[in-house]
Amino acid sequence: MDMLTILGLVATAFTTSSFIPQVWTTWRTKDVSGISLTTYIIITIGLFLWLLYGIFKQDTPLIIANAVMVVLTLSITVMKLRYEK
Repeated sequence: MDMLTILGLVATAFTTSSFIPQVWTTWRTKDVSGISLTTYIIITIGLFLWLLYGIFKQDTPLIIANAVMVVLTLSITVMKLRYEK
């Protein structure tokens, strides 16, 4: 594995893990009042497109990062829809 791929994987670890606290807190508290549905829909679509790009480019860090991020942002979007009062 070359240094550029390692750099991408380290970046992936940081960026993808940044959404875990939001998912955890939202799931635990069921409080979605501070979450913008529009923002999460847009970011999820964007991340899905980046995932497709990574797949077509066969770029492992892009694929991993965006696959995980799609799952995380989609879960927040679903919780927003489910827990909205």
